[in-house]
Amino acid sequence: MNLVTDAVQFCEGAQLLPVRGVRGGRPFDVQDWVAEEVPVALEYNGISHAVMLATPLDLEDFALGFSLSEGILEAAHELYSVEAEPSALGVTVHLQVSSAAFARLKLRRRSMAGRTGCGLCGTESLTQVSRELPVLRSDAAAQFDREAIGRAMSQLPSQQTLQEATGAVHAAAWCSAEGEVMWLREDVGRHNALDKLVGALAANDVDASTGFIAVTSRASFEMVQKAAMAGAPLLAAVSAPTSFAVATAQRAGLTLVGFVRQQDLGVYSHPQRLRTADPQRVR
Repeated sequence: MNLVTDAVQFCEGAQLLPVRGVRGGRPFDVQDWVAEEVPVALEYNGISHAVMLATPLDLEDFALGFSLSEGILEAAHELYSVEAEPSALGVTVHLQVSSAAFARLKLRRRSMAGRTGCGLCGTESLTQVSRELPVLRSDAAAQFDREAIGRAMSQLPSQQTLQEATGAVHAAAWCSAEGEVMWLREDVGRHNALDKLVGALAANDVDASTGFIAVTSRASFEMVQKAAMAGAPLLAAVSAPTSFAVATAQRAGLTLVGFVRQQDLGVYSHPQRLRTADPQRVR
């Protein structure tokens, strides 16, 4: 908890709320920053498609990234406009997309019904879970040093302004091959943070294949899917992957790295892309 006792500074994406409690045996009564979490509805060409619980920041990036990672858009140019409309109930994001993208959306609507930010509760069949992914050839992407991945992960805390204020959000970052954090997005949901990052990369014509993605969470299969759809050759997570994430990464040709701690890490798929003397080291 980051207690605010002196000058109050504005923190975008958070609300300043009263907090009472006990710390070190002594009571306190202060104002503290709490991360915002609101329903965000994505509406395509006037048709509501999905409602996510998200931090209302970088919503244009979120809308574009979600649309790309879910296969609704094939490219950023198919998104014509984005407009966020706040209300007492949350935020409605109005997207105008091409007719081809809207046709793809209508084909996906049944499999996406009821989906939230962290699950597949609306998916109606097993075949709808593991959709076709672009396969990255192992000889068509950069190699990365173990030190670069550790360097990038160590940079994340200093760039997570919302996390520093609230202690409640995840981050997803795109990093150069040398391990420098170039783009970073935050959200209360780890999937949302990655969608925002994917959208930012696409909007700014960043070639994701020249670097890698680092996330401050575990690596679920959805995180792997989104990284693969973005064209990133490597996904590094501070925590563990799941077995389904590993299988998905194997299928997509993506290098999946977990338990990144300074110079330590574990490689769960396609270790040939990582330059390290011990590619199977887990911790």
